[in-house]
Amino acid sequence: MTRDASPGTVERGWDEPWYRVRTDAFEASFLPGAGEDLDALCNVDLFVTLNDGSRWTATVFTVAEVERLMKGWAESGEALGGRFFWVSDGLIVRDPGVDSMTDVIAGLIETDEFTTVFQRVEDD
Repeated sequence: MTRDASPGTVERGWDEPWYRVRTDAFEASFLPGAGEDLDALCNVDLFVTLNDGSRWTATVFTVAEVERLMKGWAESGEALGGRFFWVSDGLIVRDPGVDSMTDVIAGLIETDEFTTVFQRVEDD
């Protein structure tokens, strides 16, 4: 059975340099590169603020982006010649784009897996 989580009511917009997506359950702040197509985004840092005020972070990659990076590293010799991929706060998703990533965040919250996947940002 496939579960499609919907983020509910969604507001989107730029708050340079951030692209923010506000939903009923969270606000996601994406940090794309200048001029990047938001529908094709495949590697992005983001922060998520939940309704309780807690803040969380992850770097999101698509499967295709991980493959592209590893192929490049095979040529450059990085990461043992591209034989592994590792990031401490990494989340790998199938499909590119802010909408797809927002749906994944909503799904992780709905299934209570969010706090296992994202890293909490401690308040100062």
